[in-house]
Amino acid sequence: MSTNPTLAADAPKAAETDAQAEAVANTTGVTPESLQKALKEKLAAQHVDIDDMSGGCGQMFQAMIVSSQFEKKNTLARHRMVNSALKEEIAAIHAWTPKCFTPEEWEKKKAG
Repeated sequence: MSTNPTLAADAPKAAETDAQAEAVANTTGVTPESLQKALKEKLAAQHVDIDDMSGGCGQMFQAMIVSSQFEKKNTLARHRMVNSALKEEIAAIHAWTPKCFTPEEWEKKKAG
């Protein structure tokens, strides 16, 4: 048993089974589909690709987001826009990694 006072005995633990992972995803309500829908609605995103990097438990996501609203914005400003649009969702998950592109940047990336 740990003697570290900052570790609570009842602290949440990582899911050990697929069923536990699914239960966590169901309680947060955050899914790749819900994130995609929110980004398309709030940022008028033309393309959104969400990857659940957590093995299905819905706690760690990586996103590729294409929106004309990112025009003339630096990376930090783009991330702030995304984080603001997904404020509630991000609060419910463990990790979030957005990659933001304008439509022109996205076309160059796909071609290259």
